[in-house]
Amino acid sequence: MEYGLPILLLLFAALVVLTLAKTVKIVPQARAGIVERFGKYRTTLSAGLNVVTPFVDKVRYTIDLREQVVSFPPQPVITEDNLVVSIDTVIYFQVGNPVAATYEIANYIQAIEQLTMTTLRNIIGGMTLEQSLTSRDQINTALRGVLDEATGKWGIRVNRVELKGIDPPPSIKDSMEKQMRADRDKRAAILTAEGSRQGAILTAEGEKQSSILTAEGDREALILRAQADREASILRAQGEAQAIQTVFQAIHDGAPDQSLLSYQYLQMLPKIAEGESNKMWIIPSEIGDALKGLGTAFGSSPGIPQDSGGPRKRVDLDAPVVSDRPEGLSEAQREVQEAIASARQAEPKSRGSGALPGAATPEPGAGTPESTPPGEDPQAR
Repeated sequence: MEYGLPILLLLFAALVVLTLAKTVKIVPQARAGIVERFGKYRTTLSAGLNVVTPFVDKVRYTIDLREQVVSFPPQPVITEDNLVVSIDTVIYFQVGNPVAATYEIANYIQAIEQLTMTTLRNIIGGMTLEQSLTSRDQINTALRGVLDEATGKWGIRVNRVELKGIDPPPSIKDSMEKQMRADRDKRAAILTAEGSRQGAILTAEGEKQSSILTAEGDREALILRAQADREASILRAQGEAQAIQTVFQAIHDGAPDQSLLSYQYLQMLPKIAEGESNKMWIIPSEIGDALKGLGTAFGSSPGIPQDSGGPRKRVDLDAPVVSDRPEGLSEAQREVQEAIASARQAEPKSRGSGALPGAATPEPGAGTPESTPPGEDPQAR
């Protein structure tokens, strides 16, 4: 009896603790507890502290209400063009009704996996390999629609479906790599050709601009050179005009006579014979008149008789130059006649004649000497 009471107390305390453990249930956050009474669903416990009937109610399942991610292993799928590809899928789902997820399906994760595989075979079977590789969004949308319709009665909501990988056979991979390499080589060749074409166009435009600028520079240089030549010609002509005017003024001031002009004419004769190409030269017919004038000039000196009674011979500056002579003589005669013509143009108009200053002119009342027949003495007349 001494030990019976403590034992009873211990048993009572143990019963109380066990009763409390069976009565009080703590459910974690984002989870739900399914309570059964005698094997039948009774209620759903929410997160926090919950009280149930001890030894009668039992928390059979605890369902996770958070969004879950399930990755399924690669599955072989045959495309429309009879190529086998391996597809990895990832599904994001969330339990919305714990009671339906518990009692409507035995294993909802396995059910979702199998439903995903069968749906993928149906979708990929109607596409070619190229379409399946480039239509992931379309596949995801179609797969999500089918899963939502099938899992709705299970109390599960499929949020997203992603294709993690689509792996074609190794031979197809090699062919695709070769095709991509060929496409890249083609694009590289096209880009290189376009670059070369653009470079050639820019080079041609640069050469064109250079040619235009060079031509403009040459034109400006020619214009400046022509202007310089024109100015030089003007200055040269002005200098020659001044020289001719100075020479004429000197001749005018010196009052030359027939003898001086004859002497200058004789001085020109040696220049006619100058030059290695002159093998023969002809004495012009005017040499006799020049010698006659020179003899008249010497006859007027002391010791030489001179006919002073007759009028002095007038110098004809308009006498034509004989052109049938060597080239040196023609050039000399041309220069002489140009100088005489320039002197005549510069002579004042008040003189009224073309004779040089100092040339003898007939006195008033004196006529031109009459011609004497041959053999008749002029003194006899």
